[in-house]
Amino acid sequence: MIHKVGMADAKAAKDGDSLRTLGLGSCVGITLYDELTKVGGMAHIMLPVSNVDKEVNPAKYADTGIPYLLEMVLSLGAAKPRLKAKIAGGAQMFANAHGLEVIRVGPRNVEAVQEALGKLNIPIVASAVGGNFGRTIELDCTTGKLGIRTAQYGESVI
Repeated sequence: MIHKVGMADAKAAKDGDSLRTLGLGSCVGITLYDELTKVGGMAHIMLPVSNVDKEVNPAKYADTGIPYLLEMVLSLGAAKPRLKAKIAGGAQMFANAHGLEVIRVGPRNVEAVQEALGKLNIPIVASAVGGNFGRTIELDCTTGKLGIRTAQYGESVI
């Protein structure tokens, strides 16, 4: 069964299932995977930090979404020491002609995701970030492989 992960959403699944999210532009897709239990999780992060939003949807932000996703995979039997992360997205979707930091949403999202995973001591074992194009990703919870589809560059697996 394929579980769809929407924008600012997170889900976890087990062996035999897949998790898919569409339309990663400046957003970052994060997957956590435990190879032994074959439990995986995916979050579709939109923004780096939650401190500006009083009505926090934890999956919307890197600083809250990654701990939220971690709890989901642990509840299905994953063990934190075995978790490995893969990330994709974080594209620079808008021209940055004036050097405005606010426009660097994609790169800032990637930095925030890396920082949040680092604080939790979860290694990033593969990534496909940056560029100026969108991505669709799908995590196979049986194999831990992350498929990436783009309109410009076709398909790849990390």
